[in-house]
Amino acid sequence: MAERIRSTMMDVPLSLNHLLERAGRLFPQGEVISRLPDKSLRRHTYAQYYQRTRQLAAALKAAGLHQGDRVATLCWNHHVHLEAYFGIPAAGGVMHTLNLRLSPDEIGWIAGHAQDRFLIVDDVLLPLYEQFKHLHAFEKVLVFNFSGQPASSAQQAAGHVDYESFIGAQESAAASFEYADHREDDPVAMCYTSGTTGRPKGVVYSHRSTILHSLVGCARDFWSLSGTDTILPVTPMFHANSWGIPYAAVMLGSKLVLPGPHLHPTDLLDLMTLEPPTMALGVPTIWMTLIQALEAHPGKWQLPVGMRSLVGGSAVPEALIRAFAKHGVNITQGWGMTETSPLASTSYIKSELLGSSADEQFRRKALAGVPVPLVDFRLVRETQTGEADPTQGADICDWDNEQVGEIQVRGPFITGDYHAVERSAEKFTSDGWLRTGDVAAIDAHGYLRIADRTKDLIKSGGEWISSVDLENAIMGHPAVAEAAVIAVPHPRWAERPLACVVLRPDQQVDSAQLQAFLAGRFAKWQIPDAFVMLPAIPRTSTGKFWKAKLREQFPSWTWADA
Repeated sequence: MAERIRSTMMDVPLSLNHLLERAGRLFPQGEVISRLPDKSLRRHTYAQYYQRTRQLAAALKAAGLHQGDRVATLCWNHHVHLEAYFGIPAAGGVMHTLNLRLSPDEIGWIAGHAQDRFLIVDDVLLPLYEQFKHLHAFEKVLVFNFSGQPASSAQQAAGHVDYESFIGAQESAAASFEYADHREDDPVAMCYTSGTTGRPKGVVYSHRSTILHSLVGCARDFWSLSGTDTILPVTPMFHANSWGIPYAAVMLGSKLVLPGPHLHPTDLLDLMTLEPPTMALGVPTIWMTLIQALEAHPGKWQLPVGMRSLVGGSAVPEALIRAFAKHGVNITQGWGMTETSPLASTSYIKSELLGSSADEQFRRKALAGVPVPLVDFRLVRETQTGEADPTQGADICDWDNEQVGEIQVRGPFITGDYHAVERSAEKFTSDGWLRTGDVAAIDAHGYLRIADRTKDLIKSGGEWISSVDLENAIMGHPAVAEAAVIAVPHPRWAERPLACVVLRPDQQVDSAQLQAFLAGRFAKWQIPDAFVMLPAIPRTSTGKFWKAKLREQFPSWTWADA
């Protein structure tokens, strides 16, 4: 028998520290630009960023940070938050981004559940911190003077530590700083889910998972990032680590333009004029308002021609993709979750479809896309007992664009558990797949079509109706700015879809016109019987349509055909 051969490759652990060292050595002239509360721009080179990040790591070590200790951030998108992304793991700690859009009680509960030791907080967010500090006691509160204003007497009395003084004390020590010993599976960051169903759950990322996610994301068919890009992350750095983009940008030495707290569409358009991005990312609701502002003021702004945009967090309407295409901007839709790091699929045009019509390509761009490398997908139907049983082969859906089931995923940057929560069959299958709660079909080309969240599907007369499909179609009407569809109890059909619609300025349309617009695209029984016009649709902390609030607002409806 032949002798068993072994690999001759070096056993070098994957590490974020390598990316930080790479940025400091290879890209010292690269830029990190932060927009301050007064809308001025502060610039740092990667050389300065490298120095400051190592100072933060040295300061945390000197302050007694131990391996695996959590350091929370309560910050907008800016250079100090980026320093935390690499400086905390460099010291052996775990960066825990707190979502500032959650309620104070929820932020406090999350900080306590994560057992955060230290907190880095923007001075402009101290009023928010004051509302939850009684729920969790941080050992040290480091305040970044984001506003540029002198600290108040109340801040001084509270015993907070000035961030610049904290890292400034380690200026000379940064050169000799030694990274904390670690394995590639050691944790570097954690994010909590939005908690729309029950308490939020903590997802903990490792050096290995973060490096692999960054490498996959940078591929041409996905983020298509390079060191020559200027990247504008509108997606908050406190939400799913801004989809992992900050790690990839530092790895490549890309120019970063961080918008701070100014996320109003006119502010973003101003920033795009000052520092034109080649790549921008954000949720559909932000991009909807941005294109509305752009088109309401012809000639005032111009989107950077050729700009690429990654949009995700919820379904991207085809009408939105077409609207940006008219301005020379290509939108790529991505799908994923906090649990998937989050990139799991993107919608690009595969080689065999390059010759398809423009309409067909736009249709595919509005799908959730093709699974990224290293991530496996399967769709699982419910059994007659109401449980998704992956041990029965007949319950695994074919990729035929017809069979619909729950998306289940697995891969090296997919979470296999939650922090300090007992593993449950509700979220993980017995054979190790993550149950996402999203319902979808996949076609023969591998394109994922999200039908809905399981809790948002509408069951009318025993048949399922996709609220996502209806929303995307309704938002294709020229008078409609936004639309969300919910299920409302019906005495005959159990449930019927109710469409909540926000109209564009100075536009009018009635229910009959919208029903006629949908006719031909949907069966008659799938079309909403009622449309309600609203001034705005409530949003979650991550910018998604908050359908739970709409269901609270419309627990019932008087149906004409009841």
